[in-house]
Amino acid sequence: MLTECFLSPIKGTVFLQNWFCFSSEFSIPSGDKVEVLDFWASPFCARVKIALEEKGVKHVDREEHDLFGGKSELLLKSNPIHQKVPVLLHNDRPLAESAIIVSYIDEAWPSNPLLPAIVYDRAQARFWADYIDKKVFEAGRNIWASNGEEREVATRDFIEVLKHLEEALGDKDYFGGDAFGYVDIIAIPHSAWFLAYEKLGAFKVEDHAPKISAWIKKCLQRESVAKVLPDPEKVYQFVLYFRKMSGLD
Repeated sequence: MLTECFLSPIKGTVFLQNWFCFSSEFSIPSGDKVEVLDFWASPFCARVKIALEEKGVKHVDREEHDLFGGKSELLLKSNPIHQKVPVLLHNDRPLAESAIIVSYIDEAWPSNPLLPAIVYDRAQARFWADYIDKKVFEAGRNIWASNGEEREVATRDFIEVLKHLEEALGDKDYFGGDAFGYVDIIAIPHSAWFLAYEKLGAFKVEDHAPKISAWIKKCLQRESVAKVLPDPEKVYQFVLYFRKMSGLD
């Protein structure tokens, strides 16, 4: 099951340590140490890094190279319950679960707020963040982790999820209105996987959800998003590798 860490172990498989790995390191200001336990293709890790970039918080990304069986001691110590990335280490104090981490970042560094000021709007933002967490990656996983008729059904289900998100977006530039914010940060990292879903599901996001497609292009114009999201083609190649290792091809 692909969850917050986005990968589950495959028996007898050792992950390629150098599979398109990358990390970005920044100097840490005196008295404030910020680290992210990271995996390059994880949309959940990307959320945390985008939020930090939006806040202008300098940080170090520590890549977990082998999530199948060689998880680092630091990860196991920092997140002993779930043993998943991402983990935020703020002055060596760990926090897990990406949506919780993004909320923490918003409160810990209150300038340039990510959540709306109005209580009702904040509740709505959290509703859509919860919907995205429960629907988007799982629906996409059902496309690439299946074949034949099962994949056709999964593709229709994924398109339905996109249509619900498009209704929520409406004619706004971003989910929260004119400003890039919390729901956008929760959602946009998933778009790096859309090419894989499109190729395997034989559809185009733009054909079924043109407003979502336009929103993706707008988000990618932001430096915080463009510098964090992985190349969709590399994600696609990784998905093909993972399918092969899973015996799907």
